[in-house]
Amino acid sequence: MTAQSVHNKSGRDIPAFGDRRRGRIGLLGGSFNPAHEGHLHLSREALKRLGLDEVWWLVSPQNPLKGTAGMAPLAQRLAGARKAAADRRIVVTDLERRLGTTRTARTLGALTTRFRKLRFVWLMGADNLAQMPHWWRWTRIFKTVRVAVFDRSPYSYGALAGAAAKRFGPVRVGRAATVWHREVPVWTYIPMRRHPASATAIRHAQKH
Repeated sequence: MTAQSVHNKSGRDIPAFGDRRRGRIGLLGGSFNPAHEGHLHLSREALKRLGLDEVWWLVSPQNPLKGTAGMAPLAQRLAGARKAAADRRIVVTDLERRLGTTRTARTLGALTTRFRKLRFVWLMGADNLAQMPHWWRWTRIFKTVRVAVFDRSPYSYGALAGAAAKRFGPVRVGRAATVWHREVPVWTYIPMRRHPASATAIRHAQKH
């Protein structure tokens, strides 16, 4: 990136008011309750397949589609994510808290406005693609940033036949790196080796 990169390892964070850095950024949103090796695996695949400069982990204050039962405090989830993000190209941030939003469409709108020189791609697993029509103003996400969907068996087959994939089927590209050659909306599906880590399984193990 041409401007100074911001890394969680240095103890700094991304300025919510934006800046003029350039580069390609992958955005991985979620509760990270807790962050685990699966998040790291997907992020490293994204860095490689999409030619990214960084991946930002957007640790959500509260996922609107999830209850608060069993949800660790934000500070605890942030600390766990920073420990799990064993790569200097991954930046862990509470930008959504500072922006005052838990809606992905709003978050992306704010980021594209405040970081005008950056090019963003939204990263998500196939299970989230299947659920996407339940998200607030979900079509706006495709119209704001590029989208990369990563294989997550056994959800992938159903997700690729689901409403979101069908709605934006005409703008899907086969080779991941070509998302940068087109204007939004554009998305790609990336098959990859599945990582066995699961936040649900980790929480279950911690209770026993």
